[in-house]
Amino acid sequence: MTFDDLLNKIGDFGKYQKRIYFFLCLPAISCALHKLSGVFILAKTDYRCQLPSEPANASYYLPPNIMNMSYPFDYKLDHFSSCKMYDTNFTKAYYSSNITANQSIDCHRWIYDRHDFQNTAVMEFNLVCDRAWYKGTADSMLMVGVMLGSIIFGYLSDRIGRKNIFVISVLLQGIAGCGMAFTQEYWSFTFLRVLVGASTSGLYLAAYVIGLEFVSSKYRMVVGVIIQMFFSVGFLLTSGFAYAFHENWRYFQLAITIPTLFYTTYYWFVPESVRWLLTNGKQEKAVQILQKVCRVNGVDISGKDIIEILECDVEKKLTVQADAQPKASFFDLFKHPEILKRSIIIMLLWFVNSTAYYGLSWSTSNLGGNQYFVFNLFGIVEFPAYIFLLATLNKWGRKINISGFLILAGLALLATLAIPKTNTWVVIFFAMMAKMSITASYGAVYVYTAEQFPTVVRNMGLGVGSFFARIGGIVAPYINNTSEIWVNMPLVVYGGLALLVGVWSLVLPETLNRKLPDTIEDLIAMSEKKYKLVLKNDPATNGDAKKDKDKY
Repeated sequence: MTFDDLLNKIGDFGKYQKRIYFFLCLPAISCALHKLSGVFILAKTDYRCQLPSEPANASYYLPPNIMNMSYPFDYKLDHFSSCKMYDTNFTKAYYSSNITANQSIDCHRWIYDRHDFQNTAVMEFNLVCDRAWYKGTADSMLMVGVMLGSIIFGYLSDRIGRKNIFVISVLLQGIAGCGMAFTQEYWSFTFLRVLVGASTSGLYLAAYVIGLEFVSSKYRMVVGVIIQMFFSVGFLLTSGFAYAFHENWRYFQLAITIPTLFYTTYYWFVPESVRWLLTNGKQEKAVQILQKVCRVNGVDISGKDIIEILECDVEKKLTVQADAQPKASFFDLFKHPEILKRSIIIMLLWFVNSTAYYGLSWSTSNLGGNQYFVFNLFGIVEFPAYIFLLATLNKWGRKINISGFLILAGLALLATLAIPKTNTWVVIFFAMMAKMSITASYGAVYVYTAEQFPTVVRNMGLGVGSFFARIGGIVAPYINNTSEIWVNMPLVVYGGLALLVGVWSLVLPETLNRKLPDTIEDLIAMSEKKYKLVLKNDPATNGDAKKDKDKY
């Protein structure tokens, strides 16, 4: 028997695993709160230049005649300029309608519309006009932290354990998150967002892996999708916290951070991954955990029997390792045309899914309508996306889900070009359709990636895909900033990328119920047309080429 056989015997997703898995899903809510908090902390509000005669607390709204005399009209954006004002005598302008402005000048102080948000980081740090790109940088640096965290904490979780990384990430998120609430200048604020981003990777990664390694392969897809649904719960809670603390972004930041410290209690009741313990020679601790699993699941099996099964499994693994061929390298992902094709498309799939997912999630303020309500709609559509995915991924296959949803998202986003600006809610509807489609595609891409690569480079393939997802998250805020040039530009970029890569990914093979290749040679042989001819003419197959092909 192997460890997987033991899991089947003691409960591959029994009462104990379900209880622990529920607690491990909760950190996904905190990760969503921090990843999406920038929508409200860095909320974009209307603003205008502060006139020389105005106090800093002046109302944003001015009479039309004063607006006309004070600001040049921006015909590209179809409203008065927010970054320039006329160089004129504003004291006399209030009492006369005959003041003639000679030229416009850049302004360096602004009055903000505080109707929806009393105070945001954008207002405090004046991230507008020539500093507008700083807002995108703050979100990009968060995703830089996510990328660094996935690399650093991913490595350390294999070295010092998943549980230790979980606790370290909780403390890092608590310290950096609270520090953000008290920072007084932009660059300190941005640096702390890098640390918060890194902590979300460590927290999510450790919780995800512990939960995944406690169930058999039969339940891994379900476990992997359900934890993403908890992320969607965090998506919805983000707007709730933002609405409750809209007076000051600092209170909002503290509100989403302080509950994270509750996860430090996990150190006393969430177990370390049994697979990690066994891999690192900690069999005694692993047996203690497995005995507890048996007690809670109501399974009668002695510690002696558990030890015998585990020792047998270790001996098999040592034998396999002794007979194993030299390890494949990173460059093997790009050597043969067939695996090169798969590598490129997989990288693009991760990049586009991540870019569109976070780009659309962060750009709800650009779509119009009530920001809280629109943001909630974008969170709600994730639930039917995941439910549909659970129902169809093992029925219809991976390819039709990923490619089909990407193409649908691309068409929905590009369709917004034909909608008049006045039909705000029609634009929002199509953007919601795209968000739901991207969510479903993103939820399936992890499984599809693992099945596209042979065993010897599977982890490397997943790592490269995940790396490009982080690049997508870094780029997305800057794509959103192009709305300053043309309001539809972000939707066009996301739609064009989704449609292009969705169509291109159709060349990848379906992997549902197919045997996975173990070596690169297996992959090459399975992909070549002449291999099918050999199968057809081989007497050993009795001419049943389809039967043998389906094994793969």
